[in-house]
Amino acid sequence: MAQIYTTQELARILERERAACLRGDRLNLNATAGFNPVVDPFLNVEGLQKFSAFCDFRESVHQYQRMYQVSGLLWREFCVNGQSILYPEIDEHLIAIPEDLEILALYKDKVLQFWQQTTQGMALYQQVAKHFPPSSVDLSQVEYQSLRSEWAYLHKLEYPGALEVAIQLGWGSPKEALYQKYWPGSGCCFIHAVTPGQIPQGVYY
Repeated sequence: MAQIYTTQELARILERERAACLRGDRLNLNATAGFNPVVDPFLNVEGLQKFSAFCDFRESVHQYQRMYQVSGLLWREFCVNGQSILYPEIDEHLIAIPEDLEILALYKDKVLQFWQQTTQGMALYQQVAKHFPPSSVDLSQVEYQSLRSEWAYLHKLEYPGALEVAIQLGWGSPKEALYQKYWPGSGCCFIHAVTPGQIPQGVYY
C-alpha cells in the first residue's frame, strides 16, 4: 500500500519545492510570455518558468489531497495582548477538503469571541476589497458580517505606538475567498481593530 502523506508532510514538501523553484532548480520550459506583444518584452521569462513550475507541482499535490482526502488544516497559535488562542487555518499552499470546512465552521464563533475580547476599546474599520478604503463600523455591523460567514481567521500588525488586529470573516473556499471572480460562492471581508486615533495600515489581500 502506498504511503499516505500527512498534512504537515505535504506542507513541508511544498515549501521545499517552492524554495527549489525560486532558486531556479525547477523550471517549466513550456512557460513563455505570449500574453500581449506590447507587454511581453517587459516580462521576465525565467520568472514565469519558476512560477509555472511551482504551480504545476502544487496542483499535483492538490490532486493528491482530493484523491486521498488529506486535510489542508494546520493549527495556529495566535497571541495578542497577553492572550492566546489555538485555532485551525488552511495551509497557504494546500486546499480545504469538505471536512476541513466543517471544522473551520465549528471554530468560527470561538475565533470571533477571542477577537472581540482582545480588541475592546479599539476603533473598528471594515475593508471589503483592497482597492476600497476601510470604513468605520460598529459591533452590530460586525455581527451582521459574522452571521453571513462560515469561518474566521486572525491577523495582527504591530508598529511603533500602535496595534492592529484584524479578523477575516469568510465563506466558501478560503483559497478562493480573496478573489472577486469566485464571488458569490466564496468571499470574505476584513474587520480591523486599531488603536484609537489610528487608521488601518495592514493589507491582507
